[in-house]
Amino acid sequence: MTDTTKFILCIGGVVSSIGKGVTAAAIGRLLKARGKRVLIQKLDPYLNVDPGTMSPYQHGEVFVTADGAETDLDLGHYERFTDTELRRECNVTAGQVYSSVIEKERRGDYLGRTIQVIPHITDEIQRRIMQLRKDDVDVIIVEIGGTVGDIEGLPFLEAVRQLRRSVGQENVLTIHVTFLPFIQATGELKTKPTQHSTRELRGIGIQPQVIVARTDHPVSQEVIEKISLFCDVDPKAVIPLPTTDLLYEVPLVLEYAGLGRYIADYFGFNEEPDLSDWRSLVARMRKTQHATNELNIGVVGKYVELHDAYISVKAALTHAVSQIGCRLNLHWINSGQLEKDPDYRQKLMELDGIIVPGGFGPRGVEGMILAAEVALEEQIPYLGLCLGMQTMCIAFARQRLALEGANSTEFDEATPYPIIDLMPDQTRVTDLGGTMRLGHFPCQLVPGTRAAAAYGEENPILERHRHRFEFNNAFRELFQQGGMVFSGISPNGHLIEIAEGKDHPFMLGTQFHPEFQSRPDAAHPLFLAFVEAAKAVRHLMPQVETAVSVQLERSSY
Repeated sequence: MTDTTKFILCIGGVVSSIGKGVTAAAIGRLLKARGKRVLIQKLDPYLNVDPGTMSPYQHGEVFVTADGAETDLDLGHYERFTDTELRRECNVTAGQVYSSVIEKERRGDYLGRTIQVIPHITDEIQRRIMQLRKDDVDVIIVEIGGTVGDIEGLPFLEAVRQLRRSVGQENVLTIHVTFLPFIQATGELKTKPTQHSTRELRGIGIQPQVIVARTDHPVSQEVIEKISLFCDVDPKAVIPLPTTDLLYEVPLVLEYAGLGRYIADYFGFNEEPDLSDWRSLVARMRKTQHATNELNIGVVGKYVELHDAYISVKAALTHAVSQIGCRLNLHWINSGQLEKDPDYRQKLMELDGIIVPGGFGPRGVEGMILAAEVALEEQIPYLGLCLGMQTMCIAFARQRLALEGANSTEFDEATPYPIIDLMPDQTRVTDLGGTMRLGHFPCQLVPGTRAAAAYGEENPILERHRHRFEFNNAFRELFQQGGMVFSGISPNGHLIEIAEGKDHPFMLGTQFHPEFQSRPDAAHPLFLAFVEAAKAVRHLMPQVETAVSVQLERSSY
């Protein structure tokens, strides 16, 4: 623990979902480029204990940390941008805070005192922020979910207001992320919403030192000066952040706009940033976006209408295709609608590869099984993630082993062939929280398999899990006789972690979620092996270098 730890608070205004999480992650990258040790924490004001039981349509993807916490999807951004393995303390919800305070009250810890939002709730929030200092990090970035003015967010804003007094105002920098709407009729950006949200923030005792202005349009110096004047912020601290189609460009945009230098000067950091590797990464991804070679990859899932539900899958695919120099053409396919589509086979056969991601519940599962069956029959590269591995095994049982009615007991408790069943030490429960295999678990790779070749010499591997049901070992021998290879197994030999089909270009499923550990400069080996197989099946020619190189939008990056 150190008393010199610096804190950066990211607070949103005007509207939500404007990229506050990406902004916090990008700031983390700028600080790491200056040699600083960084941790990022998300404070979520909702009363759920965690997002684990929330619909993906409500909250997007549930990101799982190595220590088994179900967290907000922004933690995925944090890990990918900073290449730092986060843990459960990095996501705090109002549900956790209130539960903890009420539990203490029931135990009598407060000695009969009246329990109030101030100081008890705000003290608990501060305690959860301050506990990250034990790792002796240089900078803790705290993102507060929601926007200024949300009733449920007020205790969190009050807590960080008090934090400035607790650790010293010189050790805290507040960044207000706002949105500049564009009025088409007059052709101008409006700063009034930013002025109002800043005023409301100041009304509760927080004066932001930096305003990051999110916008879909260029920001003139006149607009910057206006924000500076009305919000009482240094003009150098008004940072335009225009929308970009490449998230990994955001650190460069912010650095170019002067945010990295402003933060360094504020805290007295003297190190010069080294973003050369990140610039090369962005240049490679930009070049990939213009590549002539294209891979058509279908994601067959339950929640495809909201792409954030599979944000780590999309990120892992992006990392992999940029590494092999192909352009990604992603097809989002609703598995529920696929079941009813008479032309489903033809549509799937037009793809170069199929991914079936995770999910819970029976809706749309038969569509996932159909996708696995077509991939099996038509030799289309297939990568199954968690539920995607289970549906692959069910398809294999029905198609190759003629086990009619094979299923998972999650979807059909009366199935004659329970290929997938509850873990051996579990019984059916009604409390959906905390009953899963969560976080890092080891997996022993079988030499000579496709999985072992993808990972290389690493063995055993550690991967992140989020599931209740497992492959039923009663069918293990029958599957092996039919041509299924179990290439990854738990060290005790009891649990199937990876399954792959013989005599197939690429048919592989994982019980874990490899997408959570993919990084922009180091694609996950299984995603990389998958896209390489898809490229080989497509018989793509090597990419031809053109005389004209792809330029970044700002040559001074």
